[in-house]
Amino acid sequence: MMQSPLPVRDGVNATRLRLPDEGPWDTAMDYMMHRWGHIDPQGIEDRFDAGEIVGEGGIPLHRGTRLEDHTFIWYYRTLPPETRLPVELNILHQDEHILVVDKPHFLPTTPGGTYIQESALVRLRNQLDLPDLIPMHRLDRMTAGILLLSTNPETRGKYQVLFEKRQVQKEYECVSAAEPAAGHPAVEFPVVVRNRMTKSRSYLLAEVIDGEPNAETRIDLLRTFDAGTPAGAPGRLGLYRLEPHSGKTHQLRVHMASLGLGILHDSFYPELLDKAPDDYTRPLQLLARGIRFVDPITKKPVEYRSRLQLSEVR
Repeated sequence: MMQSPLPVRDGVNATRLRLPDEGPWDTAMDYMMHRWGHIDPQGIEDRFDAGEIVGEGGIPLHRGTRLEDHTFIWYYRTLPPETRLPVELNILHQDEHILVVDKPHFLPTTPGGTYIQESALVRLRNQLDLPDLIPMHRLDRMTAGILLLSTNPETRGKYQVLFEKRQVQKEYECVSAAEPAAGHPAVEFPVVVRNRMTKSRSYLLAEVIDGEPNAETRIDLLRTFDAGTPAGAPGRLGLYRLEPHSGKTHQLRVHMASLGLGILHDSFYPELLDKAPDDYTRPLQLLARGIRFVDPITKKPVEYRSRLQLSEVR
């Protein structure tokens, strides 16, 4: 990965932009004006004048820097003000190589879209003064639980290999109906769901398609209990253990929905609901409960468990 010549600032990496090899633009500034001049033309000029836009090696660009002089340039985005999300991260373990936290519902793992400062990564970089912090895997914004991050660039690759080779065992819990929805057959647990998943072209959804399976989850029913009668909830609920053997986007949510057991408060599966403001009283009932692996530094088996509880469990 190409190293940024600009350091992390306020917990956020500098943005990298690839300049086109050719086009109707004479200078790098012409191209940036083409892309973003309708938003803040004066701001773009000011950044070039201040030397805040740099090329490889940290060389500052100026208004007249020709397009062909650089392939990649870096700069800091102007970040809009963000309202702090009313959720908190809890640190479970920290050493010279890794950081393990309990990520709450509603907080994204990494910055993106309207969430920059309000992401687990940026919050932790700023809170712990760890600009080199990088997540080793991701949890959906709506999923809570165990998140492992690397604090040390020198040993990061050893942990990345564990995830690439699927040598990390992950365990999740979720709450759904105790019985499949009408039209779905009864399920004998434990069950293994295997299928081929891909990202849909529409919105953010994932979907199941024909072909060689690339997603697998073992699902077991731990126990059933009476619901606290929240609006729209079935009368009896189940607490399920999910063990994914692959990591496709929304895999657990899709696999539960495929059994007629859509996870409680899921606004995507089995039915895409209209986008609505976050309802902090109704978090998606999905929790990354635990993670296990042989630590590549100590060579000893380790396990980290979430201290969070799903709000609908009785």
